[in-house]
Amino acid sequence: MYRIGIVGDGFTAADLLRILAGHDGVRVTRILSTENIGRRISDVYPHLTGFSDIVCQASDMNNLAGACDAAFLALPHGLSVPIAARLLEMGIKCIDLGADFRLEDVAVYEKYYGLDHGDPDLLKTAVYGIPELYREQIKKTSLTANPGCFPTGAILPLAPLLAAGAVAADDIIIDAKTGVSGAGKTPAPASHFCSVNENINAYGVGTHRHAPEIAQELSRAAGKRVDITFTPHLVPMNRGILSTIYTRLAPGMQAAGLRRILEEKYGGETFVRILPDGVMPHTGWVYGSNMVHINLVADDRSKRVILLSALDNLTKGASGQAVQNMNLMLGFAEDTALNIPPVFP
Repeated sequence: MYRIGIVGDGFTAADLLRILAGHDGVRVTRILSTENIGRRISDVYPHLTGFSDIVCQASDMNNLAGACDAAFLALPHGLSVPIAARLLEMGIKCIDLGADFRLEDVAVYEKYYGLDHGDPDLLKTAVYGIPELYREQIKKTSLTANPGCFPTGAILPLAPLLAAGAVAADDIIIDAKTGVSGAGKTPAPASHFCSVNENINAYGVGTHRHAPEIAQELSRAAGKRVDITFTPHLVPMNRGILSTIYTRLAPGMQAAGLRRILEEKYGGETFVRILPDGVMPHTGWVYGSNMVHINLVADDRSKRVILLSALDNLTKGASGQAVQNMNLMLGFAEDTALNIPPVFP
């Protein structure tokens, strides 16, 4: 039985607890907080009543010493670097759900997040945590950088096609729609009910922090620079991301070959499903699950390709994928506590 700590008490922490309640190989022993110290987590999130009644403790890393074998860092960007360094010194493995270890180039991180990184050497030891692409590396690491939600939805359909040279690397447009929970638990004017209800809007146009993360991983898959245009949109729903991706067939490539590449890559995967021809992904079909649904439409005449993916931003886009990574790091079957159907309707 491994002992697990969670640093933070936001939406991703709540989803971690929901998932880990069904994991027979781990026990959550600590939750650290700044706003809910001394409160039971089930008082903060009543849906966890009877599943987790652990009391939140102060965000002092000494509270994890001797009490945890691994920890999830469910924190705002910029806070994880010194915490991860301290926990690793204690022998505690870390899965960081923030952005502090996702970008390999410190200068890019500092440009997009407006923060000094603080430990570039530690950054070099982190593994980017998409298990379907980096499974063996994740098994060996003590520090996993859990990917962003938008990047997960964009990278999974595109990476195998770019690796095979099947689509253009210089002409990729990613149009993504997300639910409001992606903005986090802290209230803000842009996520107020009156701002979101009966409304849809683009944000972070040309400047969104997930763009360099997507470009980094797609360039790695392609073995050369990949140029993307990424535009996210906020829509009035709680959870989910639908990504619609536009690109071109590479010279000499036929449309029928794209589906074959995706099916060969993901046919044995538990959490990535290539839908039947003509069946387009819906966010409602993956709600509350660790699944990603993918499909595509391609045309030999126009050479255009449209890829679509749907996932739950809090589960496969955050906490579910984090548990998937934890399972690999601790030696459990990768799907432990995660192989549950989505909720519908």
